[in-house]
Formats: sequence, structure tokens, C-alpha cells
Amino acid sequence: MEELITKEIVERYYELNLVKKKIEAEINQLKKIFHTYFDNEYGENEKGELIKEQYKLQRQVRKTEKWAEKDTVEKLEELNMNDLIQIVKTPDSEKIHAAIELGLLKKSDIEGCLTNNYTKAITVKAVK
Repeated sequence: MEELITKEIVERYYELNLVKKKIEAEINQLKKIFHTYFDNEYGENEKGELIKEQYKLQRQVRKTEKWAEKDTVEKLEELNMNDLIQIVKTPDSEKIHAAIELGLLKKSDIEGCLTNNYTKAITVKAVK
């Protein structure tokens, strides 16, 4: 299986990754310029568009709302609106591990409850 991985393809991956990083940096710099333009012409957090010959540059803005958890819960409790508060039950990993260490809980008691997630990453670095 190792014969599938040649020096040339590892080198190509390394070189492409370097190019990718340069491209991403340049794209981010151009995005900053575009956002500055739209902020000045249309206002912050406003959509807009600009046509330059055969190209149309557009900015779209998505707005999301989220309740500030602590402050909202406190206000709702003050207003006696407890029905509007969710109670979320979630395992406390730190306490579970401590209970196992102290012998208060056996791993076999909660067997099948622990899941593992894996994230794979490829890196290539130049070796000197």
C-alpha cells in the first residue's frame, strides 16, 4: 500500500497547501476591502452591490438572533415565567470521571454510554 504514496505526490500536496494558504490570505484581504467599501457606501450590516464591467460584487448580510442565556433566564425568573425556561439535562464528564476514580461509580455501570469521535487531519512538513 505504501507504494501508492510517492515522494512526488507528497511534495505536490505540500506545494499546493502552501499555495492554498497564500490564496486564502489574499482572498481575506480582498474581502476586507470589499466590506470596507460596502460599509462606507451602504452602511454597516447593510447589503449592497457594485457592477464592474462583467462582474457583479454583492454583499449579503444574514442576521441571527440569540437570547443571552444568563440575563434572559434571570429576567424570566424575576417575571415568574419559569415555563419559558428550558431545563437541559446533560452528563457532567468531569464529575463522572471523578466518581469512577473515587470508586463511587463503576465503568461497567455505564457501559455503552461513552462514544468516541475521530477527526482526521493530514499534514505535510518540509524535513531538513
